[in-house]
Amino acid sequence: MTQLTQPAQSIPADLAETNTKRRSFKFMLAGLLVVAVIIALIVQATIVTGAYYLTVSEVQARIPAIYGERVRVNGIVVDGSENWDPQAVTLRFAIADENEPEGAQLEIVFFGPRPDNFQRAASAIIEGQMLPDGSFQADTLLLSCPSRYEEEPEEIFVRAER
Repeated sequence: MTQLTQPAQSIPADLAETNTKRRSFKFMLAGLLVVAVIIALIVQATIVTGAYYLTVSEVQARIPAIYGERVRVNGIVVDGSENWDPQAVTLRFAIADENEPEGAQLEIVFFGPRPDNFQRAASAIIEGQMLPDGSFQADTLLLSCPSRYEEEPEEIFVRAER
């Protein structure tokens, strides 16, 4: 059985180079576009989630200027200031500066479930915004308990003698 085959025609050299150059240009352009979109998303996420980190006294010093701005505040939870309303699911409490617990206090209002470890909380990092009525509306609470940061208990060895 004999089969006739014709030699394949080769692509002219000038057409082959242009096609490769066009493809590489398209891939470069697409790659640059993807990198630009990723950078834009990172910048936008940083701007949206960014917040100032202040102490209670710094917040009170800047009160008229920070209304409506997103702020992060650190302080210790004032003993006896907790007011939990389960019907309205609202937690109200006060925080003070760590170095001046008897000094200025900031009233916090948190609309949401009361954290389980709130009664043991020693310090709190609160993120939210200052309201014109002088209270701070918290969106997020980060509580630290002293039991997690205490030193290991001392081991005491007792020997029983008869």
